[in-house]
Order: sequence, then C-alpha cells, then structure tokens
Amino acid sequence: MKRKLLIAGLFCLVWISMTSATGGGKKKTTTGTSKAAVKGPKGKKANSFTLQSSLLSPARATDSTEPNVGFSELFDEANANSNVRLNPRAIAFVEDYMEKHSEDLLEMKEWGRPYFNMMDGILSKYGLPTELKYLAVIESKLKRTAVSWAGAVGPWQFMPETARLMGLKVTRYKDERTDYFKSTHAAARYLRDLYTEFGDWLLVIAAYNGGPSNVYSAIRKSGSRNFWNLQYYLPAESRTHVKKFIGTHYVFEGGGSVTTLTKAEATAQMGVTATYLLNRKLSTEEQNNARSVTVSGKYHSSIIAKNVMMDMNTFNRYNPDFDKKMASADNAYELKLPVDKMDLFMANKYIILNESVQLLLSGSTVSAGTGK
Repeated sequence: MKRKLLIAGLFCLVWISMTSATGGGKKKTTTGTSKAAVKGPKGKKANSFTLQSSLLSPARATDSTEPNVGFSELFDEANANSNVRLNPRAIAFVEDYMEKHSEDLLEMKEWGRPYFNMMDGILSKYGLPTELKYLAVIESKLKRTAVSWAGAVGPWQFMPETARLMGLKVTRYKDERTDYFKSTHAAARYLRDLYTEFGDWLLVIAAYNGGPSNVYSAIRKSGSRNFWNLQYYLPAESRTHVKKFIGTHYVFEGGGSVTTLTKAEATAQMGVTATYLLNRKLSTEEQNNARSVTVSGKYHSSIIAKNVMMDMNTFNRYNPDFDKKMASADNAYELKLPVDKMDLFMANKYIILNESVQLLLSGSTVSAGTGK
C-alpha cells in the first residue's frame, strides 16, 4: 500500500512539473500578429521574428538560441519551395491563420489524402497547378454536402448558374455539384478559364470567390492589376479568401508556389518557370517522369524533337511556345522532357544547337521524329 502511495505521489509531482512548463497543456492564444506563435505538425513553435525573417528571404533564418530555425522547419522540407517568398503584406494574416487552423488542417491532410490525390490528377490533366486543390479546403473543408448562405453547394461551392455553365447537372432531382469527381472537373475548367482571363493566380482566386466582375471593378478603381494594391477595393470576403488560400497552402506545403504570388512576383522570383510552367498539358505520371533544364541560345523545337525522337505534338505539350520564347530578347527556357529524352538531349545538345543555328540561317524547316 505504501509503495502504491509513493508511486502515486511521484506521478503527481511529475504531472505538476509538466503542466507548469506547458501552461497546463492548453494552447496559448495571443492577440495581434507581432507576437503570434505558430504550431507545426509536431507541436513545435517558431517565434514571429524567425517566421518573418524566413518568409521574406529565400535563405532559411537561423538562430542558435532557437531550436526551430524558420518557417519551413514547421513542415516536411521535401515539400517546401524555399525560393518562393511571401509578400510582406500577407505575413501577419498567415501567422494568425496558421496559429488558429494548423492543427485541424494537418489532420485534414491525412484523412483527405484520397480526395487530394484525385484532385491532383484532374488538375494536372487541365494543365493547372495541383496546389489549387486547397481552394476546396477553404471553400467547403472538402465536404460534398457543404451549402453556403448564398446557395453555393458541394466541395467546390458552385452557384447553380456557374455549375451549369461548367457542364454540371443541377436540377430538382440531381445535383452534380456534390459529386467530388465531376465537380472537380468543373472547377478545373472554371479555374482554367479564369486564368486565361486574368493571368494571375491571386486574381483568379479572388474571382473564383466573388466573381470576375468584382475583380474588374477593383482593377478599374485601383488602377492596378496587383492584388496587394487592389485588395481593399474587393469585397472583404474575397480579399480574405485569397489570404486564407495562401495560409492553407503554407500549412499543407510548407512554402509557397506560383499560386501564392502575383504575376509580377512570380516572374521576378521564378523567371521562365512562372511564364510557361502553367501552359504545359501533362498528366501527373508525365510530370513525375520528366526532367527539366534551363536552356538559352538558338535552339529550335524541331531540331530538338528530331534528335530526341519525339513527335512535335508531344514536344509542344511539354514545352509550349518554345520557339517564340527562344526568339525573344530573354531567350531562356525551362526545357522539360521525359527522362530518356532528356538523356538524349544532354548527350547531343551541342550537335542540336549547331543544327538549330544552321536551320535558322537557312530559313528552312525540318521534320521531327515520330518517337514517343
């Protein structure tokens, strides 16, 4: 009996010691943004100074007194893109958003994996960044039965009129907005159309929420097509929607991408990648089995295709507008090819360059190969 009491007493002492160090096991919430602490998937925290330093700079912030050394340390580093820097005007919101929502979102990352995998395949089929799937997270929390106050329904929260325009059936007896597969196809078509219209992913996300007319109104009133300049001319819900998307993206990916940047930011930070990456019509399997290399000079698509035994239609899917870009003043391009074709290119790139120059000088054309 005494032994049991002694063990119980020791347990109580340990418990008291632990709760004193952790604030009783409760998550501490701070007001404002300058002091927000962000909780990662393993319960780690990074202070606001460390977060802001790493977000504003592509180099990882370091602090010998802090065990967590930057924003990307909160997540799986394999998913982080440290070259993409968050706009300073988004940092405060993202910090607070992550403070409040990281835990729930990271749980969703696990149970929602089958849905995300399905969405990845469909978005890739339409040549869209797969990170756009996070729109469904902030629209509906991936719930097919979600219904908004305005009457939007399903995981992608389509209004009836837009759903019908995108090919979904919405009747008294059948509502395909609640179908994960069909509504994702419709969302991909709508996002593709919006990007064709605006050419800027932050504006696309704003238009997805509030409609293109509100975005055009904000552009007209602000005199700018930069989201960070026109944001306060948008409805508050649409403005916040864009920032929620960015925050959700950072929780899931541990970093940003072309979808968290304005067009100008994407061009400045990602160069030719931002310009042409989104026009590629590649499946997930093709993306995973391809390699990229940045080329410059007088390379010509037909000569490359011939030497790597690739038909021109396939080459153009991997590398849209290749000749147009190479003929411009900034003639650098992120060439993407299947791994075996890239090996052939690297082995023969000087021969290919020489043939391309000769072709351009002669002004003639060449037939590409028929290999796949």
